[in-house]
Amino acid sequence: MPPVRGYFPPHTASGASSLIPSPPWCYSGDLLTVEYRTDPARVRELLPEPLELAEDDPGAVALIWADWQSCSASGEELLDPVLAQYKEAFAVVRCTYRGRTYTRCVFIWVDKDFAIARGLHQGYPKKLGSIHQTRPHPYGPAPRIEAGARFGATLAAADRRLAQTVVTLREPSETGGFVNGHSMAHHRRLPSIEKGGGLALDELIESQAASFEAGRPWVGDAELELFEAPTEELARLEIREPIAAYYRQVGVVWDGGRLLESGTSGPPAE
Repeated sequence: MPPVRGYFPPHTASGASSLIPSPPWCYSGDLLTVEYRTDPARVRELLPEPLELAEDDPGAVALIWADWQSCSASGEELLDPVLAQYKEAFAVVRCTYRGRTYTRCVFIWVDKDFAIARGLHQGYPKKLGSIHQTRPHPYGPAPRIEAGARFGATLAAADRRLAQTVVTLREPSETGGFVNGHSMAHHRRLPSIEKGGGLALDELIESQAASFEAGRPWVGDAELELFEAPTEELARLEIREPIAAYYRQVGVVWDGGRLLESGTSGPPAE
């Protein structure tokens, strides 16, 4: 019998049906980032042990929209765009682990199945959603990357709008924001197949880009709204104070993470 192949299910003799290829995974994207402050207690309730609130600016949140093209090392997916292009929106906060500051993604929505699979592997809590954002273009009515340019973005899931923003660029910036500026601290968790068996996989991991390049970021101001929904909790990270908004084009390569701890979370919540 020939062995079955594939980095991720489904596994077949050829491996061609695997939902995602093996890393490295390469990304090119346009990012809209809106930073604001919320009640630190709302951030704390999203941090399982052993993570703690960041000591500096513990209520800081970044809500990020991203329009991605992604591929494996071969780049072949770029020539079959349905396998490369997807959009996502995600909320990140900061936390500490053993005295070091990390970024943590607490909510994230994507519009392709392969993006969900990659996220599960990396510890991102990905769900399906509907994400749209204004694209820049040097011709016609689309905004250029310049002072006064306006970009809109929306997020919906399960037929409910969760967030919307309009970002107006002001000037070039030295940074694309600070909340998403650290290595990620994520949990990879999988309940046991046996009822009451706890967790079959329970890891706290560190993840960061193997390489990163980016264009000059622009800073501006944002009008941001969050909306209640019956099966989503993004709106609990209520907006108390705006910080800033940013636009940036980036290129990222991800090629694995590092185990920090095993068995940190206890049994799965019922």
